[in-house]
Amino acid sequence: MTDITSAWTELGGDPALLARVSTVTRADALPARLPVRELARACVGVCALAGAELGARRAALARVPRVRVDDGAVAVSFTSERRLLVDGRAPVAFAPLSRFWRTADGWVRTHANYPHHRVRLLRALGLPGDAAPTAVARVLAGRAALEVEDTVHAAGGLAVALRTPRQWTAHPQADAVAARPLVERGRLDGARARGFAPLDSGPLLPAAGLRVLDLTRVLAGPVATRTLALLGADVLRVDAPHLPELPDQHADTGFGKRSALLDLSSDRRTFEELLAAADVVVTGYRPGALDRFGLSPEALAERRPGLVVAQVSAWGAYGPWGARRGFDSLVQAATGIAVLEGGAERPGALPAQALDHGTGHLLAAAVLRALTEQSYDGGSRSVRLALARTAAWLTGGTEAAGEAAGDGGRPAGSEPGEGVRMDEGDGKGMTKKEEPAADAGGLRDAGPWLAGTDSPLGRLRYALSPVSFDGGPRDWTRPPGAWGADPARWL
Repeated sequence: MTDITSAWTELGGDPALLARVSTVTRADALPARLPVRELARACVGVCALAGAELGARRAALARVPRVRVDDGAVAVSFTSERRLLVDGRAPVAFAPLSRFWRTADGWVRTHANYPHHRVRLLRALGLPGDAAPTAVARVLAGRAALEVEDTVHAAGGLAVALRTPRQWTAHPQADAVAARPLVERGRLDGARARGFAPLDSGPLLPAAGLRVLDLTRVLAGPVATRTLALLGADVLRVDAPHLPELPDQHADTGFGKRSALLDLSSDRRTFEELLAAADVVVTGYRPGALDRFGLSPEALAERRPGLVVAQVSAWGAYGPWGARRGFDSLVQAATGIAVLEGGAERPGALPAQALDHGTGHLLAAAVLRALTEQSYDGGSRSVRLALARTAAWLTGGTEAAGEAAGDGGRPAGSEPGEGVRMDEGDGKGMTKKEEPAADAGGLRDAGPWLAGTDSPLGRLRYALSPVSFDGGPRDWTRPPGAWGADPARWL
């Protein structure tokens, strides 16, 4: 069940603390066929409760502060990338080649927001780098979906065939995912119990004084570290100079953080200096991609005992797809969610990138709980989550429903979700962009959960965090700055 009780159990939390959580339910928030609203509420609820628990321990409070989860705040935050305005301009969520395409036998979903992924996709399809969507549509219309999936993957690009829930269940990666807990938690050594400096007066900041090394990209990892920054951590996002972040994505997820550039292949000394003083390392790259730099949890803990290492990936670090790249939209397509939310003949999408946002809040919760456990039981800790495992949590028990509907999902004629672009099959390769609902999260008024601020990037309108507990912070202390503009050192 996608409820707060099951999520809190996965995190190893004390069941008695669940009584400290209250919910403001809003039936119009995050409308979907699947229990997206319940999943989002649970992920935010356990994150806030984990923060309140750690804050109470650090401040020596007699009781854990009360947590309040408002479906409106959750829905707005889970669509934050669509709420953002930069000097009044709305960002573009998906590039022209990031969409569903008809194939000879079904559908395939591609992701090409980053320039290097676009180049690899087009190369795999035998097209020039400036090829238009119409050319891509013509090529894909004559090829089988699974063939496209394999060919693009072999070229380092991103494409998955649309699968029904039944088809995904039969896939070996689904078996590997189902065999793992929602939140994988481990102890890496016997490091001594963590001591915390006293908290300052003012808002209760559970992560104050903690240093978080942020090695993440799109979107779950940055959501997790954005949340840790809200709760007081000094979060330093580090990127390779040759892999620039998308500007709007950086503006959305950069709140509370600093941003530095560092080439791990040529400047290991700076990284090791950062690691030596870090409390938490969060990674969001493809499993194994950073191991050659000595960034596996075991290697990091050996050099920095007492560390918390948090990892997030698309498909999980196991199974035949364990080393594959992936994004929320691709996981939705592969795991049957797109069919359940639309249909096999017209795939849909969730009302938010809920796998990303939900997993991000779960990851932050796992870090906070690991820090609490360290305070009385010591040990370097590892936590690991995967979008595909969150998808299995969301779709649990829905396979029969999908089969009863002929794997058809919503009734015919219902509209797909945001970011779903379709080839209408008119023989000319023309495409149509499906327009989202008037309000991205299904709300009549998102105003209470939006804020504005000036920043080095311009005037920003942004979504407030839904993580809320008595005495806790309401907003981030700093807006995002320019990507890569900060020095690679701790405050």
